[in-house]
Amino acid sequence: MLNNKTILITGGTGSFGKQFTKTILERYSPKKIIIYSRDELKQYEMAQTFNAPQMRYFIGDVRDQPRLTQAMEGVDYVIHAAALKHVPVAEYNPLECIKTNVYGAENVIHAALACGVERVIALSTDKAANPINLYGATKLASDKLFVAANNMAGLRKTRFAVVRYGNVMGSRGSVIPFFQKLLREGATELPITDARMTRFWITLQQGVDFVIKNFERMHGGEIFVPKIPSATVTALAEALAPGMPQKIIGIRPGEKLHEVMCPQDDSHLTLGFHDHYVIKPTISFAVPVDFALNNIGEQGTPVPEGFEYSSGTNTDFINVEQIRAMIKSGVEA
Repeated sequence: MLNNKTILITGGTGSFGKQFTKTILERYSPKKIIIYSRDELKQYEMAQTFNAPQMRYFIGDVRDQPRLTQAMEGVDYVIHAAALKHVPVAEYNPLECIKTNVYGAENVIHAALACGVERVIALSTDKAANPINLYGATKLASDKLFVAANNMAGLRKTRFAVVRYGNVMGSRGSVIPFFQKLLREGATELPITDARMTRFWITLQQGVDFVIKNFERMHGGEIFVPKIPSATVTALAEALAPGMPQKIIGIRPGEKLHEVMCPQDDSHLTLGFHDHYVIKPTISFAVPVDFALNNIGEQGTPVPEGFEYSSGTNTDFINVEQIRAMIKSGVEA
């Protein structure tokens, strides 16, 4: 599906962008992979590893619509991964977060429509479901923009979908590198916000594979949610530092005890597939779509009324040994 296609990744120097690029170059023969981001040092460093003839590096900010439009000329597929993601930083700098996560999403949409991009997938987060922090609220707004963009497309071929998943093992933003840094520096205890806290976990490669598959599945307008395991933060700490004392420090600004990916209030819109859920749009489209049957023939069924997909009530919890295996697979990916 991605052979001889031009793919652009906003925020492409991040953990996801690097793993996605590695995977595409190994599995497909793309025409071009365009890394669009604003940090010249990260682009320079990435180019030392990913220097295949298909690679292109564009300096640009998602806040800059003319530059985005220029970068998307001739592009077939877009992955929108650029975002300000740090929860406490967003709480203290709300307008900056809005400029990137909301206005940036709008700019990506308009650029994709102007350039006739075929398919766009925006990366979201579990924090966008029933958000209590500004980061989650901006990503919910972004999700709504990308879903509604399918109506804006009209008769144009461009279609938009969203992928929502939880914490990524191996990414720079997860708690794992933070714990590992403390251990390297000789820490004698690990800080735990709350012993009851749970999170959804996915490896970088699983996240990349899920996005690639959803380019095939999507009609446009879906929010795709993978079925992935949960883990307690205490089990995560134990996996990294067996037997080390854990110090409870309290929940940070904007944090939840448990994360949700399919809210109860959306249960009437949620379809269960064999390895994922789809949240249908709340709005109707000019051309009706049967979201229960995707473009590769997979059939979904409505979830029970009142269903909620929460990290705290998830039926799939991983133990310490399984966490270690996931961390190891993330390191080796």
